[in-house]
Amino acid sequence: MTSGYKTGIVLARNDLAAWAERVHAAGRTIAFTNGCFDLIHRGHLESLKQAAAPADELVVALNSDLSVTALKGQGRPILPENDRAALIAALRPVSAVTIFGEPTPLECILQIRPDVLVKGSEYKEEDIVGAREVKSWGGHIVRVPMVEGWSTSQIIAAIQNLS
Repeated sequence: MTSGYKTGIVLARNDLAAWAERVHAAGRTIAFTNGCFDLIHRGHLESLKQAAAPADELVVALNSDLSVTALKGQGRPILPENDRAALIAALRPVSAVTIFGEPTPLECILQIRPDVLVKGSEYKEEDIVGAREVKSWGGHIVRVPMVEGWSTSQIIAAIQNLS
């Protein structure tokens, strides 16, 4: 007996475009978001649920380990990229995950050509990487609110205060 639960897949970068073409050819829509997702917490889950809502499929572009270190500093990420990718792919709202090491996820966005680009509401639309491109092919931008009280930095600080 199976549970009927289907997990997402981790896609190599060179498989992104073909995956997206199959999804679009089937008449399905794609939402795209990105982030570090270092220590998975409820805030991540809530934002991923909201990111998935406006489309049939959700693709998450995950910052590589080197990219996370550049953004967050030494000691980060806590979990390596392949573990973070597997965890994100296992979450119900997520259809596919890919890892990117560039400073921005623009190349992933151009490969996927999502119908919806999702980012946190702390970003102004004009500052969201890929917004102009997504709008140029008829897509739209969705900004989702951050869940108050949940951040990886706060969790790390709380753990450090225990020792």
